[in-house]
Amino acid sequence: MSRATWIHASILGAFCLGFGVVLAVTDQQTNDDIKQRILEDKERSLAQVLPTAIHDNSPVADTITLKDAKGEDITVYRATKDGHVTGVAYTIVGTGYAGPIRLMLGVDAEGKVLGVRVITHKETPGLGDKIQVDKGDWILRFNGLSFANTPLEKWKVKKDGGQFDQFSGATITPRGVVGAIREGLHFFDEQKSKMLEAG
Repeated sequence: MSRATWIHASILGAFCLGFGVVLAVTDQQTNDDIKQRILEDKERSLAQVLPTAIHDNSPVADTITLKDAKGEDITVYRATKDGHVTGVAYTIVGTGYAGPIRLMLGVDAEGKVLGVRVITHKETPGLGDKIQVDKGDWILRFNGLSFANTPLEKWKVKKDGGQFDQFSGATITPRGVVGAIREGLHFFDEQKSKMLEAG
């Protein structure tokens, strides 16, 4: 190898090494930032469905993993006060017009809905997006409901014989949300003893 070739190879190697170090450091810093944003988003979602008045812990840090009816792992966030579980929250998924609708469902120890909030969806703006709390109050109508005070056959949109309004021109979106909440409450009933077990 000639001296000139060796010099060029050394310079190229140094540049590659330098860029590699810069990329590794940037990736590490970015990963930490992304993890922090994800944690903050989760805390915000949980605060909307697990009122601060019912807990003295950090629900995002008090979790258990349970299997749903399909055998999939579900992370359950638990609100506790004075050592007793007062509420739980977990992600539920419905099928909308444009695909999956991911929601966070909060339920108290008696099985009543504390709150439901949309995490992600791809529904039509101005139509299906009315499921978001910042677009309307439709999603708030589930607060306080349970299987004890709302018969199972009523957990449908009105078009299907239930009690929940659909949107004009958009039945599939609310149908998907109501169905997801109904299944989420079934999950609570099935796993209640494990969810409410003191940690």
